[in-house]
Amino acid sequence: MVRWSRFIAFLLIVAIIFGVTGATTKKIWSKIPLGLDLRGGFDILYQIQPTKGQTVNSDAQKATIAALDERLAAMNYTDPVIQAEGTDRVRVQLAGVFDQKAVKSALVAEAKLEFRAPDDKTVLLTGKDLVNNAKYETDPQTNAPVVAVEFKDPKKFADITQKYLQQPIGIWLNDKLLSKPTVQTVIANGKATITGMSSPQEAIKLAQLLNAGALPFPLKQLSSTTVGPSLGESALHSTLVAGLIGIALIFLFMIVMYRIPGLIADCALVAYMFLILATFAGMHLTLTLPGLAALVLGVGMAVDANIITYERIKDELRNGKSILSASISGSRRALRTILDSNVTTLIAGIVMYYYGTGAIKSFAEALIAGIVVSLITAVFLSRLMLMLFMRSNLIKNIKWIFSGKGVQTK
Repeated sequence: MVRWSRFIAFLLIVAIIFGVTGATTKKIWSKIPLGLDLRGGFDILYQIQPTKGQTVNSDAQKATIAALDERLAAMNYTDPVIQAEGTDRVRVQLAGVFDQKAVKSALVAEAKLEFRAPDDKTVLLTGKDLVNNAKYETDPQTNAPVVAVEFKDPKKFADITQKYLQQPIGIWLNDKLLSKPTVQTVIANGKATITGMSSPQEAIKLAQLLNAGALPFPLKQLSSTTVGPSLGESALHSTLVAGLIGIALIFLFMIVMYRIPGLIADCALVAYMFLILATFAGMHLTLTLPGLAALVLGVGMAVDANIITYERIKDELRNGKSILSASISGSRRALRTILDSNVTTLIAGIVMYYYGTGAIKSFAEALIAGIVVSLITAVFLSRLMLMLFMRSNLIKNIKWIFSGKGVQTK
């Protein structure tokens, strides 16, 4: 007797998979950050230079990475990839950014700001005394560009303005005098403006550098690579076409070899691809060419899991079990083999992620995500759908379900 409730549940899962995938995939894809090789941009490798009394170690690398990240954030560059390499190098990747000269200049530029006494030698305050909120403004009287700054210790600034009342205080940037205003009144709120910039762009850049702070160590550029936007787009298109052709062939293979269970495996693969894209978008993982290769590899692993399961079920059918009984025991026997295979690959992925850099790390990220999602879809989801279909008793003819030498059912 046909159990329609099981078959309707099966159809409902299929409808949810295809409905959600079709309705949301485009939006999810647009949220996945693409790497340098898929979007274009540039890559710079810096070597951290030791300074007098300081050596370059892992703490120096972390401090340099934090300073570079802060500088890029201050300049509104989103999704930079800044990674430590070796013991004294830092790699910066900016996808979708092509003005390499401007970024290079901003990354290593110094903003040594000093407020000096009338003798032009005594340093009263530096950029380290500023609150991280410097911003570009225009002078209401002259309309000239200025940078508004605020000091962390208003009392300290008030004492200085009290001491040097009616005297000039020099504002120096990288040992260059910007302006030398005369203190007209005691400033108690710790707020001041820096004048002397020739253009709004110069004022904006100074505000960004002041907010980003100084680099803890000087940097030496070792290499620089640029990927053009058309080259990145071409690579993405070629990879997607190759991936879609490969996946279509896998779908066809599963249907030809395993018929209705093959179709069920294909539905689980659709769920796998949707969930892996959602994982990348949700975790804000950057997708690169090696990452795409790992995702396609994950499709193969998901197919392997289904093939192992179906071959175990066929073994049970050859032993004379019923379709339902063979499906239950075959799935159970296959689970151990699938888990062993995935766990060993997962360990390899974790090792690559821990010790790898750049493309290797990107590949490892995609591989680990692919294994986890593959276990969810190719094992548990596929098995659930197969059991619902088998328990529905909709198909009686074994030829529509499994075939092969010696396969028979009661």
